[in-house]
Amino acid sequence: MPKVKWFGGNKGKAGFIFGAFGPRCGWMKINKTNILNLILIVIFVIALIVAMVTFGKNLTILINSPDKFREWIHSFGKLGIIVFIGVQILQVIVFVIPGEVVQIAGGYLYGAFLGTLYSVIGITIGSLICFLIARVLGYNFVRSIVSEEKLKKFDYIINNPKGETILFLLFFIPGMPKDALSYIAGITPVKFYNFFIITLFARLPGIFFSAYIGANLENKNYFMAGIVAIIAVILFLIGLYKKDFIMEKLNKL
Repeated sequence: MPKVKWFGGNKGKAGFIFGAFGPRCGWMKINKTNILNLILIVIFVIALIVAMVTFGKNLTILINSPDKFREWIHSFGKLGIIVFIGVQILQVIVFVIPGEVVQIAGGYLYGAFLGTLYSVIGITIGSLICFLIARVLGYNFVRSIVSEEKLKKFDYIINNPKGETILFLLFFIPGMPKDALSYIAGITPVKFYNFFIITLFARLPGIFFSAYIGANLENKNYFMAGIVAIIAVILFLIGLYKKDFIMEKLNKL
């Protein structure tokens, strides 16, 4: 992507090892930064594998049987809240399971208010971890977990002086790839503190609605849960199927 000045990557101080190839260089230039980044990537992959081996089975229970997932969380006693927040963090970093599923589980377990609070804590921490990983390891690493096509769709965030406003709207609008966006944000000029504020407040309404659905399911208030769920699904589908149109409009801001 020659027109974009990505943070990190093969021109940044934290370039990934594959970024050591220059346009006229056929050999890898091994240096301390490349070695450090390679070590960090190995640590990151090992940590993900350990986390998935440890919690993967219980994450599938979350989808198939909410009651069993609740029993698993409660089996940790007072540490159950920490475990739930950890599951939320893991979901953001791996972004395999839709975030809404875990957020609904939070409301199912702890009610609308506390479910929102714990999910916000986990999602914010997870998003900041994704941001920092991308900021340190650079563009080539992000490209290895996010498709090139998706990266090209978001390149205007960097070149647009209103990039932070656009980033806020993308996190706020349902149906946008929010967890992948946390990695993408890490290779933009957006400052860490500003990203923290953006991801905290932009995602809050969606998290609350998900937790509210879960709380009503737990209270067997299926009518209210159904109404909110239908509204949420409609908004999600609009964002999902109109995301290219939405991003095109945001690009013109």
